[in-house]
Amino acid sequence: MLEGWIGDDYLIFFDPSDEAPLATDQYRMDDALPGFSVVGLRGWDDLIVVDESGATHTTPSVPIGPEWLAEYELPTPDALEPDARFTGRIKWYVKPLEFGGSPSDDENIAWITHAEHRELVRFWNNTYRHLERDGA
Repeated sequence: MLEGWIGDDYLIFFDPSDEAPLATDQYRMDDALPGFSVVGLRGWDDLIVVDESGATHTTPSVPIGPEWLAEYELPTPDALEPDARFTGRIKWYVKPLEFGGSPSDDENIAWITHAEHRELVRFWNNTYRHLERDGA
């Protein structure tokens, strides 16, 4: 895993041989974006994903879906400027923005591990799909 700043973006790149396939599985990409692979995170809020043709996109981590895909030019990891303050940690909104959480409320911000992030992304995306399905 490589992580650090490129300009104003904090980026995390998963190792393509082992971390990216594991992240793709653990984020349950086939539930929302079949055929896409997770290759990293952008700014803690967005997943960096690659489609079957090799095109790179971002999607919010909550909710994940084709309607939120944005084209993204993947920068070279060599340009990363490491920042020890954030290594191994992800900024998470306790109540995600899609559910009315505030990005400026300090009580809505937690610093979590990558494993916790994957678990929370699965939980909130399942909740989002359930509410959408039930018309809430």
